[in-house]
Amino acid sequence: MARSTIVAIDWLTVLLFLLLIGFGWGNIYSASYSDGSFSLTDFSQPYIKQLYWIILSIIIIIITQAIETKFYERFAGLIFVISLASLLGLFLFGKNVNGATSWYAFGPVGLQPSEFAKAATALALAKFLSDMQTNIKLINHQLKAFLIIALPALFIIPQPDPGSALVYAAFFFPLYREGLAAMYLIIGAAAAALFILTLLFTPLWVVVGIATVMILILIKNRKQKPKYSRYLLTIIVITGFCFSVNYIFNNVFEQRHRDRFNIVLGKEVDSKGIGYNTNQSQIAIGSGGWTGKGWKEGTQTKGGFVPEQHTDYIFSTVGEEWGFLGATTVVILFIALLLRLLYLAERQKSQFSRVYGYSVVGILFLHFVVNVGMVTGLLPTVGIPLPFFSYGGSGLWGFTLLLFIFIKLDANRVNEW
Repeated sequence: MARSTIVAIDWLTVLLFLLLIGFGWGNIYSASYSDGSFSLTDFSQPYIKQLYWIILSIIIIIITQAIETKFYERFAGLIFVISLASLLGLFLFGKNVNGATSWYAFGPVGLQPSEFAKAATALALAKFLSDMQTNIKLINHQLKAFLIIALPALFIIPQPDPGSALVYAAFFFPLYREGLAAMYLIIGAAAAALFILTLLFTPLWVVVGIATVMILILIKNRKQKPKYSRYLLTIIVITGFCFSVNYIFNNVFEQRHRDRFNIVLGKEVDSKGIGYNTNQSQIAIGSGGWTGKGWKEGTQTKGGFVPEQHTDYIFSTVGEEWGFLGATTVVILFIALLLRLLYLAERQKSQFSRVYGYSVVGILFLHFVVNVGMVTGLLPTVGIPLPFFSYGGSGLWGFTLLLFIFIKLDANRVNEW
């Protein structure tokens, strides 16, 4: 690695990465260690395996920094195709883990290609949007961008792994930055709101409520000669959507997903069944108080009351053992990382680097919000890990690859024109 590249690296971002990695490992250790002696060769312990994965991630960092930045742009399409092939290959050669065929088994080591597909999709989208012939305001170009985003998600959903597929919604963030009409975000937010309202109430009442509001708007704007056909079409579309929600919910969603939505919406109380994880997580976080019970002193953690605590529910360990102050510190670290990456993305001189940077921000933001939301019971459990914190080699390597490709692009921005 050239000395100029080392100097140009944004070391503040690297520092935030190291702080999250270190704090995450400390909590994985607390959540999974036994009272036996510490041994670096005891691979039955998750914290030992995570430690080696952290060490091996250094190789990924070195490789990403050694590769010329033009490589990422020139071969973005090929990397994306290889990524799609790895996702399709799971249906033939994948290993089933916890009911999902999302892994390749290489002896004792498993790799989850969906974790690496995020970086590949970010590169492909950046390559497409930075093409001089691309105009994201044109419908046909929008469809091509949507296809790049949708393909990996469509390959991931049947595994089934809806949580990983949900992450691809983060790519609308860079699309919006590059000029995609805000209408799409409004439509997406409205669809999500209507979906939740329809589950809480009946479709008929939701449609009546929306129609009433629109009629009042028409009455108020009657002197401006509004286009009644547009309002009528909107009501028809909303009606069709609302009356399709129950069918989708009951026939497309799996029972475990329906149960989780019902629990979050307060339609069911199941603290011993499907809602056990979330309930125990809330108890663990709440018991931490302001300053926590101390590292390795969490009773919920040591008692094993929170399943998967060292993976998706690692934030509950933070809440119990480090309290409100510790949990707030983690949140501040993530916010600081996201804001720093936003700053770096905006200062890029090439559109390719900027789009990729905004993709990184979107992915990390969605992971962070959804994970903390599900651990605290604000969102349904969908199996999304906390970046750089949760246990797992594929997740750690995938996020490290995603982040350090951008760090390399940023370090080379002075040569981009």
